[in-house]
Amino acid sequence: MYIDGEAFLQDVHATPGCIACHGGTPETVVKGEAHVGLAAKASANPQRTCGSCHPEYAELARTSAHRLLPGYLEVLKERGADFTNPTLVTAYNNHCTSCHASCGDCHISRPSALGGGLLAGHQVKKVASVWLTCGGCHSARVADDYRGNHEGIPADVHWQKAGMACTKCHTADDYHARGHGTRYDGDPEPGCQDCHPEVQPGTEIAQHDSLHLGMLSCQVCHSAGAVKSCFGCHTGVDDQGIKYFRTEGTEMTFKIGLNPLQSPERPWAYAPVRHAPAAPGLYDFYAEGLLPEFDAVPTWKYATPHNIQRNTPQNASCTSCHGQDALFLRAEDVDPATREANRSVIVPPDRLPAPLPVIPGVTAPATEEGG
Repeated sequence: MYIDGEAFLQDVHATPGCIACHGGTPETVVKGEAHVGLAAKASANPQRTCGSCHPEYAELARTSAHRLLPGYLEVLKERGADFTNPTLVTAYNNHCTSCHASCGDCHISRPSALGGGLLAGHQVKKVASVWLTCGGCHSARVADDYRGNHEGIPADVHWQKAGMACTKCHTADDYHARGHGTRYDGDPEPGCQDCHPEVQPGTEIAQHDSLHLGMLSCQVCHSAGAVKSCFGCHTGVDDQGIKYFRTEGTEMTFKIGLNPLQSPERPWAYAPVRHAPAAPGLYDFYAEGLLPEFDAVPTWKYATPHNIQRNTPQNASCTSCHGQDALFLRAEDVDPATREANRSVIVPPDRLPAPLPVIPGVTAPATEEGG
């Protein structure tokens, strides 16, 4: 939490001096005077600070998805949010901007949204602790799945067997770029076949035929189990002026829905979906009707669970999926208040995989144990 003066002075970033990045008033030893004009979070303006030595990264940071969170803005606009309405802007700024990350949130400290705290005595790390930075912000929906923190559900095989950290698949380009749209815009990056080129039709891997690979995202078969879904986010300000949000609850869910992002890049008919906490009354504390087109976007969202295993309950045999209607997102699984919003994701009865005929004397094939 505190500056390690000895270690930091050995860091090249100590050379310009504190004021070069943080501002303040030089030539005084009085704390109150020295802190006039101080910018505690120096990297909030990357061009002025980090950009003096790293102009290319500062420019990327200025427009990066981690800094701007464009996915929030895009989805809210699709739900009818009018960002010329000052009431809506106040609600958004009060509750939906705390996750914005600057350079220092990854390279110097824990993210501000988690309370901050120096990672290594103010040393600047090219790759800091992924569990305190990446995992700090992406804990409930990524890190907990990946490390197997949910009882009864194994960790992702890439962590369990290979110990692969986030940066093994997600490169610096992913962190610094793509400052528009949602994280699922463009090609899937990384794609499973980037490392597993053998996973394609004609390789004699069971069920890896053109029908299954064309209809199902990889995670449909290889997600190891339930992931966390959140429901009913509501925002407000209490009597003491403290801004808050609360949800109606969380559940561990595994549901396969119709692919809401079907495109040439993601052609599959089916994909795992998990529930986002968006609710029609998200901003009702401020004014009703701030999201008049709420039903334009599903609340059950396309998902890429980070709990991959080779063998999973739903791919143990053909009958582990065919005839197992409860695996799929059906109308009865969805809150009536949001069924219209999720119409494009709900699997109708005629698109549920039909039970397979029973052939006398033939049993389901045995599967390998382990990942």
